[in-house]
Amino acid sequence: MALNAGQEKFLNFILEHTQDGKAEDAKKLLAESFGKQADGTFTEEFKNAFIPRMIALLKPEKIEEVKNVMNNFKHPQQ
Repeated sequence: MALNAGQEKFLNFILEHTQDGKAEDAKKLLAESFGKQADGTFTEEFKNAFIPRMIALLKPEKIEEVKNVMNNFKHPQQ
């Protein structure tokens, strides 16, 4: 699956904030998320499961920064 520019940027951002040794897990989780977005099956239920799974892969000191970015994606500035 080819990523669009926004997805590529988000993937790189997440990988920069992922714990050592967890990059492949993060890539798989993001690929699943992007796939669900593309085929219209990205549900609230999936999102509620996705967020804690993603947070578990992050460096502890980067969690708040990533949460803020994810919130901006949920609520884009007008």
